[in-house]
Amino acid sequence: MTAGVRTGRPRRCGRPVSRRLGQARLSSGRLWRRARQIRRAESGQATILLLGVLLAVVAGALVLGAIARGIGVRSDEQRAADLGALAGARAMHDAYAGLFEPPVIAGRPNGAHLARAEYLERGRRAAVATARRNGARHVRVSVPDDDTFAPVRVRVEVRDVIEVGSGERVAVGARAEAELAPPADVALWSAGPGEYRGPLAHRQGKPMRPDVAAAFDRMHAAARRDGVSLIVVSGFRSNAEQAVLFARRPDPKWVARPGHSLHRLGTELDLGPPAAYGWLAANAKRFHFIQRYSWEPWHYGFTLNAGSSSVGFTASTSEHGSDGAASRARSLPSFVPAAYAPALSRAAQRWNVSAGLLAAQLMAESNFNPFARSPAGALGIAQFMPGTARAMGLRDPFDAEASIDAQARLMRDLLRQFGSVPLALAAYNAGPARVAACGCVPPIRETRGYVARILGLLGGAGEAVPGGGLEVRLVT
Repeated sequence: MTAGVRTGRPRRCGRPVSRRLGQARLSSGRLWRRARQIRRAESGQATILLLGVLLAVVAGALVLGAIARGIGVRSDEQRAADLGALAGARAMHDAYAGLFEPPVIAGRPNGAHLARAEYLERGRRAAVATARRNGARHVRVSVPDDDTFAPVRVRVEVRDVIEVGSGERVAVGARAEAELAPPADVALWSAGPGEYRGPLAHRQGKPMRPDVAAAFDRMHAAARRDGVSLIVVSGFRSNAEQAVLFARRPDPKWVARPGHSLHRLGTELDLGPPAAYGWLAANAKRFHFIQRYSWEPWHYGFTLNAGSSSVGFTASTSEHGSDGAASRARSLPSFVPAAYAPALSRAAQRWNVSAGLLAAQLMAESNFNPFARSPAGALGIAQFMPGTARAMGLRDPFDAEASIDAQARLMRDLLRQFGSVPLALAAYNAGPARVAACGCVPPIRETRGYVARILGLLGGAGEAVPGGGLEVRLVT
């Protein structure tokens, strides 16, 4: 027998191959079924997840929609508040002059006079009506400076309620303020479109203010002693004359626009010949003339009294006639208490500052209360801070007559420095440094209101202040 050869049935060494294959097929089917179950489960989870995402997106969209609606409503409310405030201030602006009209003239009621309550009511009615026309439902109007004798601000608040989400209600609103303010473009040495309307003197056939003519005479005499002969090329020019010059050469650097030339104030002289420019540069300041512009060696302005009666200075005695004191007394505004009329007249004459301007300041500062004290520490009828009082040599701020004299002197100095009533007033209230820094009425609410009230009083007293017209604008 050959070794290794066996016959008969094969030996079992494990499960039969066919059985193992069948079982494998069964296991594979289970796996597929399980896979399908897993896929269905995962598909269901993905569907749930997708639904969740979609629900989140829908909810987010609803929230964003509510936010957008809220923003839209807020924008509408702000617009209504802004327009309402501007309308209220415009109504007050149009009625402002009536506040300063005397209630009685020659024993009869003055129809131009407007009571303070009616003035404020006109502003309130206009503000409410305009805000409601622009969609505001609930409107509240207030006057932030209601404690003053002539308010110049109006505040409008509007409210609304919107639904956010499922029935939740949220209040939205807006607020705006508008004011009567000095012109934004008041600038140094620019008193506005007004012309000098007082008497004119003539030198070499050229018109100028009498005090300018007297100063020129002194300067001319000094120049002749030094062998220099001065020629007056131009003096006072009306706006109409300036318009002709500007039409010939429309370059604002060399020819100012009508209404902006300083020549209209009667303080400016164009001098020659060119050979005199060196002498003028060295000597003109001794006679209170300064070279206005570095590129115009011929243009000199008189600074001792930086304006005429139209920009804060009293007119000469000849304007009032020969009765002097009686005329000056009649020129005082009607709101001046009789007890302070003599002091105002004396100070105005001594320092050559408008008595009406000084009186309007006292009204705004203290309402003529010689013992007034402000929360900031200002004292007396003219509301001097202690440091300023010492600088002006004022020993007792509660001495009304001495305070009025110091007030007139300070205003004389400020008018010289800034050449503009609005700027001088702003400097009196906020300090010269702040005015010089911007060349404007500083954006300080108290200061802007102070200047506006005094300009209103001056207008009511019949004093035209160039550049003194009030503007209506939103408070920023």
